[in-house]
Amino acid sequence: MPDPYEPITHLYLIRHALAVGNVEPIVASFKSDRGLTPRGVQQAERLRDRLAAGEIPADVLLASTMPRALQTAQIIAPGLGLTVQPDDDLQELRVGEADGMAVDEARAKFGVNVSTDPFTPIATGGESWSQFAPRAAATLERITREHQGQRIIAVTHGGFIAAAFSFFFALNLLKMPPVGLAPYPGNTAISYWQSGSLNGQPMWQLVVYNDDTHLRGLDTGHTLDWQELPLPPAYEHGATPEVSLPKTNE
Repeated sequence: MPDPYEPITHLYLIRHALAVGNVEPIVASFKSDRGLTPRGVQQAERLRDRLAAGEIPADVLLASTMPRALQTAQIIAPGLGLTVQPDDDLQELRVGEADGMAVDEARAKFGVNVSTDPFTPIATGGESWSQFAPRAAATLERITREHQGQRIIAVTHGGFIAAAFSFFFALNLLKMPPVGLAPYPGNTAISYWQSGSLNGQPMWQLVVYNDDTHLRGLDTGHTLDWQELPLPPAYEHGATPEVSLPKTNE
């Protein structure tokens, strides 16, 4: 957890845009990941245009090395003026031999339910929840330490964003959390965490969850002026919520 005297770190977790694997009935992992659909490209372009307005003055852009996340990051990178830094540890839960199989076929062959069986890998050569969630936690601890005091954008996956809740809320990483996300992280949606303190105790704060403002009107084919859209208060004019720091004797 962050030291209350250290500079505030801002972490923006973004789920990749709509991928081919999201619309085809296959278990799409690294081997079978065919990147984004045409609609997914449009979503990422909308996010790029939003970020180009300077809403998030990011210092670093990280991305999972799975093609759908890497392609999303490459599309939004010009809007930030940053180079994408690939990071294997931001990958979704690894599915091993189920990669590329039809969903029904994978269920019939492996049949692992991570909610009730968090210690068994989802498929041969893949990860269990009890392996995936600690990996996500270690990755979050590492990137926030390496980029302490900066604004970090990480393009990742829905499962990774869900696992982040277990880490930041100090839940049991060895089993599925007893609470869920509603709605599930959407494609190109932003979830924003920042470090801070409460009564002198270091803590992480969830400022915004699942913000996909930039997708409004996508089906109309019209381009929106992002500066005219109402945004969450934490984003307005680059402002951030006040963080109370403990008093010192200095």
